[in-house]
Amino acid sequence: MTMNVTLTGHSALVTGANGSLGRHFALTLAKAGANVAITARRADSLAPVQASLAALGTRVTSIALDVTDPASVHDAFDAASAALGPITIVVNNAGIAITKPLLDHTEDDWRQVIDVNLNGAWRVAQTAARHMVAHGRGGSIVNVASILGVRVAAQVPSYAASKAALIQLTKAMALELARHRIRVNALAPGYVETGMNRDFFASDAGQALIKRIPQRRIGMPEELDGALLLLASDAGSYITGSVLAVDGGHLVGSL
Repeated sequence: MTMNVTLTGHSALVTGANGSLGRHFALTLAKAGANVAITARRADSLAPVQASLAALGTRVTSIALDVTDPASVHDAFDAASAALGPITIVVNNAGIAITKPLLDHTEDDWRQVIDVNLNGAWRVAQTAARHMVAHGRGGSIVNVASILGVRVAAQVPSYAASKAALIQLTKAMALELARHRIRVNALAPGYVETGMNRDFFASDAGQALIKRIPQRRIGMPEELDGALLLLASDAGSYITGSVLAVDGGHLVGSL
């Protein structure tokens, strides 16, 4: 069977599309031929992303979506499908992290991270699945997890817990949704350079972390493209319930 990595004829929805990785994921899907609904809590924050996508000639729509609000998630899928047709690809990317020692984590810190990274991802994935069942074309849900859902690091207890739970949710959804021709997988990036972390990785602490990665470097956003397109496209038609780490070997390296 010939592998098919084109997304022509598909419509995708990306959450957290105003962030560095979300924007990159949206562009990657568009370049592969998908129409794209870009979403974020504030729709006005999506203007630069929409301009970049429009320049590619893709059909794009910007939608306000607050993953902590079930009604907002539901309305966003209605708006996306009205603009682009049935949504067949969802990149569940919205997420936050609070970096603080375990003993200093507050109840509010914990609730905030879990409500976005786990509860929010659940809301989006369940709504996406219901939408895909209703339109009958099946689809692919890609939950953006992290290698910290498999291993741990200091000072991110809520983040690590949320991503570990998201990985298990991914497997549970894959099991139940396979009969509807819906695939659910997790993309687990390692340390990838963004505008927010560039200064850290240039610091002594950042350089020390890089030395623990077998490839001795951090990744670039474009190095996630192959994994994303594999999971989103028909090239990954027999892949569901999987966790695909893209981490320069970090998971097999020493702690």
